[in-house]
Amino acid sequence: MGNENKIYSVITGTGSYIPENIISGDHFMDSSFFDNGIKLDKENTEIINKFSEITEIVERRYVCSDLLNSDIATLAAKKALEDGRVDKETLDHIIFCHNFGDVKLGSNRMDMLPALAAKVKQHLEIENPDCVAYDIIFGCPGWVQGVIQADYLIRSGDAKKVMVIGSETLSRIIDPHDRDSMIFSDGAGAVIFEGKESEEPTGIIAHKSQTYAGYASLLTMGSSNNPDEQNGNMYLKMNGRKLYEFAVINVPQVVKKAIDKSGVSLEKIKTVFIHQANGKMDNAIMKRLFKLYDLDSVPENLVPMTISWLGNSSVATIPTLIDLVLNGKVEGYKIEKGEYAIFASVGAGMHINAVVYKF
Repeated sequence: MGNENKIYSVITGTGSYIPENIISGDHFMDSSFFDNGIKLDKENTEIINKFSEITEIVERRYVCSDLLNSDIATLAAKKALEDGRVDKETLDHIIFCHNFGDVKLGSNRMDMLPALAAKVKQHLEIENPDCVAYDIIFGCPGWVQGVIQADYLIRSGDAKKVMVIGSETLSRIIDPHDRDSMIFSDGAGAVIFEGKESEEPTGIIAHKSQTYAGYASLLTMGSSNNPDEQNGNMYLKMNGRKLYEFAVINVPQVVKKAIDKSGVSLEKIKTVFIHQANGKMDNAIMKRLFKLYDLDSVPENLVPMTISWLGNSSVATIPTLIDLVLNGKVEGYKIEKGEYAIFASVGAGMHINAVVYKF
């Protein structure tokens, strides 16, 4: 008897929306930065340059004033449907991964009712009630977790086509008096996964997720760094140094677990799509991963990076990166059929996850 065909989750369409507003360091020249309630006495030029040096971020993108998170997600979703030549009425699920819902400019209030996935389905004018639309709140690793859920749905036989969206408008939820706010940006990415029968493993081969709730305080919501602000607004807050240490120690372990589970050797991994959180941190994570396999150097052109010009758009970084690479828009990176890749992320929770994928 020959090998039986199995169902695998394979990417058939990708799309992204990159906001047009390019925000350089100059945007923050007139900012008043505070730390522990005290105004920083350094020149803003020094603060901005030091920030870029640490994170490798030179520019980031902010959405136009009239657009909401669900709007830019819809734009990315339309591109993915077009790219995959997928009939929107044949989607079984829309999984929308975000953290802050729709936030109007100047309001700082989150709107998650109805779920953003339902809003996207409405915007796309999908009539099929069997297309189930729901959201995932899972910190920056939300999109990768959405992909893992899509894989479960497809392998169960209950779904054939699942769209997973990662979209965020972080510019609406950041504290203008916090240096860390310069990390964050806006953007959207959408990827369609379809069930394909195959004798040989393809698409999603293996995955691993972990939650370290003991470190939940590293990324939370809190009041402004400026003690004079008394409007009740809550902003995205992080303990950057501790988060860096946590990620560099723990992310490589989770990625290794996924690779070992897949049975694929590290040398066969040709591309690592890692969450664009901090350029130096991502480089340190990759070095630590290779050390776990007793290898001293990371191959060149393994890790495509967009953080220098797109910043950290949370759940949107990996799907956007995949879309750009597949469309030849990241210099020096090209995906060949049959190559193995990893999707890996870390963020609020603290959650870590990784997927081994064969193109």
